[in-house]
Amino acid sequence: MCLPVLCLSFDYAGTHIVASDTRQRFFISQGGGLRSVERNRAREAAARAELERFGAVELGCLEGYTESYGSTADYVVALDGDAHVYCAFSAQAVPELRARGFVVQIDPDYPYQVLAEEPSWYLDVRGAEPPAPAAAPASARAPDSSSWFACEIGVEVEGRRVNLLSALLDLLQSMPDPVAGGAPPRSRRAVALPVDDVHYVRIPRELLDELLDVLRELYSGKRASPSPPVLLLNRYQGAGLAALEGTLGRKGKVQRTGPRLPVPPATLDAPRPSERMLARSKLDQLLRPYQREGVRWLLGLRSENLSGVLADDMGLGKTLQTITLLWIEHAARDIAKPTLVVVPTSLISNWKRELARFAPEIPVCVWHGSGRTAVDLAELGSARVIVTSYGLLVRELERWQERDYNYLILDEAQTIKNPRSAVREAACSLQAQQRLCLSGTPVENHLGDLWSLFDFLLPGLLGNSAQFQESYRNPIEERRDEDKLDVLRRSVRPFILRRTKEQVAKDLPPKSIFVRPIQLGAAQRRLYESIRIAAHADVRRMVQSKGIAGSRIAILDALMKLRQVCCDPRLVPVGAARKVDESAKLSFLFRLLTAELGEHRRILIFSQFTSMLGLIADGLTQRDIPFAQLTGATADRQREVDQFQSGHVPVFLISLKAGGTGLNLTSADTVIHYDPWWNPAAQAQATDRAHRIGQTRPVFVHQLIVSGSVEERMLDLQRHKRELADSLTSNEVEGPSFSERDLQDLFSPLEPPVTAAPSASA
Repeated sequence: MCLPVLCLSFDYAGTHIVASDTRQRFFISQGGGLRSVERNRAREAAARAELERFGAVELGCLEGYTESYGSTADYVVALDGDAHVYCAFSAQAVPELRARGFVVQIDPDYPYQVLAEEPSWYLDVRGAEPPAPAAAPASARAPDSSSWFACEIGVEVEGRRVNLLSALLDLLQSMPDPVAGGAPPRSRRAVALPVDDVHYVRIPRELLDELLDVLRELYSGKRASPSPPVLLLNRYQGAGLAALEGTLGRKGKVQRTGPRLPVPPATLDAPRPSERMLARSKLDQLLRPYQREGVRWLLGLRSENLSGVLADDMGLGKTLQTITLLWIEHAARDIAKPTLVVVPTSLISNWKRELARFAPEIPVCVWHGSGRTAVDLAELGSARVIVTSYGLLVRELERWQERDYNYLILDEAQTIKNPRSAVREAACSLQAQQRLCLSGTPVENHLGDLWSLFDFLLPGLLGNSAQFQESYRNPIEERRDEDKLDVLRRSVRPFILRRTKEQVAKDLPPKSIFVRPIQLGAAQRRLYESIRIAAHADVRRMVQSKGIAGSRIAILDALMKLRQVCCDPRLVPVGAARKVDESAKLSFLFRLLTAELGEHRRILIFSQFTSMLGLIADGLTQRDIPFAQLTGATADRQREVDQFQSGHVPVFLISLKAGGTGLNLTSADTVIHYDPWWNPAAQAQATDRAHRIGQTRPVFVHQLIVSGSVEERMLDLQRHKRELADSLTSNEVEGPSFSERDLQDLFSPLEPPVTAAPSASA
């Protein structure tokens, strides 16, 4: 590349002396004769100093450049510069030099000329063909041709439009180095973008930073036809497009043409007519302020024909807010299409009861169990709300595919987090005007959970699963890429409404969490170490031959044996375990129960292992402590719940899967997690059976952990998962993902025991 050069000359009464001229005296024509003039070296030196202050470098000081440029130039604009440096000289130095008395002439072909006036921006949006589904899995849904738009971004110069999108995206793709070729100096306040072969437009640094932030969210790596270059947008990216328009509008004029993309609601300035209807209903008196805000948000989604996730903490009334929305829909107008609500089997009776209590005017059909054969199909056809289970959704899919729905609502929507599951494919196959997910834990184990929900709700927003893995999961989960996390957060945040108890339920009593470290006795410790050594050796061999992904089942099986040793040796199906007749954790539990029951506490005990609950039940029976029990094998769930809630028994044994959702147990004030689970959200759900709206007493949570064991190390994995989920919204696939470092840590030897024994007092 040829360097931009300057030819410097000095004006002596109309005679120009070039800077490279070595003469001290020269003659000028004056009055018909010649007059000798002596050069003013002091003023020339001052002029040179002014020029050099702007970064110009004298060619005579540069070895090797004089031969190339010396006969035609005196200075180069800058060494090792780029278009941004040279344009900065044109935009900043040239006007200042002119103001100081320099006469500056620019060659018409000089390639770094900068437009003097601030240009006006334009955004042009039009319909576009969907992108080709490259690398999409076979089960992926085809893109909807009506959901894609092309956006052109540029400036207007002398009445013509100049598309700047390619230049902006090139800058974006060179991030975090936005000007390609080294981080910009702090003094650089603008970046140049090419308008034609010789003209550039300068963008103020602050505007460029904001512009690239928004483009980073909108750009998925897809550009439409290269002439003219346009940005491909999904219809669900309306919030980002509005942010782009707002950014340009704050910095100058912006002309917006084309269709408007729907924008998710933030807050609503004025009540909608349907809200005024709510104000006159009995439901309005039952809603807390944050629940009323939630209903308004749902109505806002409805007005824009968008889907979303109501992700409030457990116990904050997601069901009531949803029923209120359905009541408004029913009362506001006659909707021909029914709403289908799909829930876990354990929540069927709860939805039936809540709909009858809060919205008895709505015709409801509960399609579940053997009783469904007695339901007249005409009743099913006339119902405005149909409630069924995930199991029946899959088994009777053809029935549900026969009609279209007003709303398709998934309660405990994390049920569809496995992208290859039959239940997710069944839910995605149904046609509905709008979709709504209810989940207090939209991210349970990894970001794939979030993708599954949003691919159901807003297909295309986050790309297909392979694109999402490459663009978000790998950078965020493996490399802790904060920039990618921020982009993902901004992409999904408009479609998630999440409030925590700490934010909205100020009157909820406090929750205190205690981690109770327990030390194993000598025999139980030896059993743990013998199983650990053998299991770790087996796992290492498996990983070497099949890799971590191919060894997942073997890893989880080995870790489960270690966890069972921590709970009680009787759970472990090996001969050596039958010789160990001590259980440190079970002994600690009964000491803790004695102390807590002495304080008249009402206690929930959770365990992942139903066989462990059986051992605890035997111990309670031996001690004459009455209890209720709920597992997947419990025939009459409500009877067990009523026994505890009515105060007939002080202890409730619950398996994590059977009792993690759908229970309101506010008569409890103490929660004991006998064994930790990989998924912190599952434990939080279990705890929130007691710590929820309606609770009036402080809640105490005890986590029983064997010191230095796999249980203690699970807590660290839990913390990382919790931080990731919290940052996005503010497996039970059969366990978590592992790195080699995780495995090394999980299979580490037990730490040496300390002398002090744990106390059972709170």
